[in-house]
Amino acid sequence: MAKTFAYRRREVVRDQPMISEFKTRWPGLFTVPEVEAEFLRITTVPLVTKFFAQLDHHADQLIRVLKKAGGSKGRQIDLIFAPTARNETVEKKRECLLRALCIYLNENPSSLFKEYMDSDGCTAQRELDELVFGIYSINAEGGDANSTPVDVGIVIEGVEVLHDLGDIASACAILMGVIYAMNLSYPQELKMFFEVLQKIFLQLDASRLSPKVQMLKNKLYE
Repeated sequence: MAKTFAYRRREVVRDQPMISEFKTRWPGLFTVPEVEAEFLRITTVPLVTKFFAQLDHHADQLIRVLKKAGGSKGRQIDLIFAPTARNETVEKKRECLLRALCIYLNENPSSLFKEYMDSDGCTAQRELDELVFGIYSINAEGGDANSTPVDVGIVIEGVEVLHDLGDIASACAILMGVIYAMNLSYPQELKMFFEVLQKIFLQLDASRLSPKVQMLKNKLYE
């Protein structure tokens, strides 16, 4: 994959292929290790380790900032963090942070995160076939908010790009790798959320921030 990087990159940037076509042509790219390797080739930044290092570094202050939100936004954020009061695994804490971050930025987490039960079967598959861009989680029937998902994956243009990603935060990190590997634009309805992932957590193009993200960054260093 390293030897064919230049050819593959030219094809992505010049031809802007559909995900289904590109996955057929380059199936070896669509694994977690290769997505990480491709991201490193493009940016020189280690994807998952950098993402989690910065997310965890800012976590406590970010929670304080998010929980200061008032009104309906504050109530939604409190509901998102409720599971961490009962069982605060690092995976659940990261997931709640990312979901609450969407709310704080006035964006809708349900635009990105799609949840299903393992009994949903055909209904879930039909919806995922029509999904343009998202992260899905399949939860076991009878589980609760702290249960580990049966499956977590990424869908783009109705194509399951990756699955068995373990948890939502890992899927967010890998999704950033897929976005860079495929030279994709951020969804307009989630542009602030992805700007934070890129410029604060991955520290890419970090000197050029939108006013809203700059304000958040300032609060993280208070």
